Amino acid sequence: MAALAWHAGCLFRGVAHTTKTINPATEETLEEFELDSPRRVEAALDAADQAFQQWRRTPIARRVELLRSVARLLHDEGAKHAEHITREMGKPIAQSRAEVAKCARACDYFAEHGPKLLADEPVPSDAAESFVCFDPIGPVLAVMPWNFPYWQVFRAAAPALLAGNVLLLKHALSVSRCALEMASLFERAGAPRGAFQSLLIHHDTVSAIMKDERVVAATLTGSERAGAALAREAGGEIKKTVLELGGSDAYIVLADADVALAAKTAVQARFQNTGQSCIAAKRFFVEEPVAAEFIERFVAGVRALRTGDPMRDDTDVGPLARGDLRDDLARQVQSSVDLGARVLVGGQRPRGKGFFYEPTLLGDVPRGAPALTEEVFGPAAPISIVRDADEAILHANESRFGLSNNLWTRDLARARNLARQLDSGGVFINGMTASDPRLPFGGVKKSGYGRELAAFGLREFVNVKTVWMGPARRAGQGSHPNVE
Repeated sequence: MAALAWHAGCLFRGVAHTTKTINPATEETLEEFELDSPRRVEAALDAADQAFQQWRRTPIARRVELLRSVARLLHDEGAKHAEHITREMGKPIAQSRAEVAKCARACDYFAEHGPKLLADEPVPSDAAESFVCFDPIGPVLAVMPWNFPYWQVFRAAAPALLAGNVLLLKHALSVSRCALEMASLFERAGAPRGAFQSLLIHHDTVSAIMKDERVVAATLTGSERAGAALAREAGGEIKKTVLELGGSDAYIVLADADVALAAKTAVQARFQNTGQSCIAAKRFFVEEPVAAEFIERFVAGVRALRTGDPMRDDTDVGPLARGDLRDDLARQVQSSVDLGARVLVGGQRPRGKGFFYEPTLLGDVPRGAPALTEEVFGPAAPISIVRDADEAILHANESRFGLSNNLWTRDLARARNLARQLDSGGVFINGMTASDPRLPFGGVKKSGYGRELAAFGLREFVNVKTVWMGPARRAGQGSHPNVE
């Protein structure tokens, strides 16, 4: 198969040949890695192409077996994988273990339900027989971030591999050990050589890979800027993409809500993974009659959070993943305060080693402040008091993002109607947003397009093929003329 030429050194012009990972809790270097050379990238592309030719013809029962084997390894080795997550990006260890377990559940879900979702679908027509089938399309490039270093890979990899595709992972270099461990895991589970590969490469290399005809599609979870760049490259090559680009989810508490439960859930919804989640609740809008109670309970819950060593089981909030991320969070908080916001709790960088920032709540945040207009990716949140549900929805929809929203009310009939007025890929009523293999996941507006998980995600990277088998039925037999 013809491919773009990889000129010697073209991928490393002006950049380092190595990368290192840093423990964000101690700022110490963990490991140093050699970046993949142009020759290694070319070999990986060739291996992916060859693996696809084999894997696409592999019975789906064998693909199911692979996912079940991966799930078993994740269960057996969960502690090891969780430790890699915590050391490389600072997630509290209990949450890292939960992340690994969720990956195993996703593999089991697609192993159990995927064959039915990919089965041929008969469609009555004027043919003797007609049906729709779902064929794999080829090697998929997955560009993934650091904040859920296993889960975000698995929610793309499990359905892609089950469908008969193969995966090339370009992970964030700050979680390079996680990336290599996942490649090893799939290999040990019995994946064909080349079916799942991790490439240690800079973002500059993605453009060249997207131009290579052996790669047929891409999925990216990351920043708005990264998604736009990948979409431009893919569009120029007419290649399918799925983009999940973050969010600024609204958390709306109406006057008839269970305020105690809403406030308790708000703490987890905002501060899980140290606030570094695309689907974290990031903007809080509370109806005036219950605002004082909600704020009092929310502040108390935040004060009770335990911040510290992420390797401890009793730690709730760890460090941010990088120093520049903490600096940006501090800027957003300070700029909002300068514009008139009031610090209700937190708002400071603790002294000492590690990229820590106090869990922070802001009140009286004026419209236009960074805490409301930007995606705040860390342990800080603004609270706004609104007159009614209409004002809350107006403010929620002002964001350029549209990933998910939360709505708290005891009136479920009203909630159904209000949910349709919120511009987002998901609305979670009386609960926090969470991705689930059984439900489609994705956003609208600047949060991206396409879906992951469930049947919708499983069919993103397939050829939805119509098969028409003649001869056509004759008129009078309940058929229609075979015309375009």
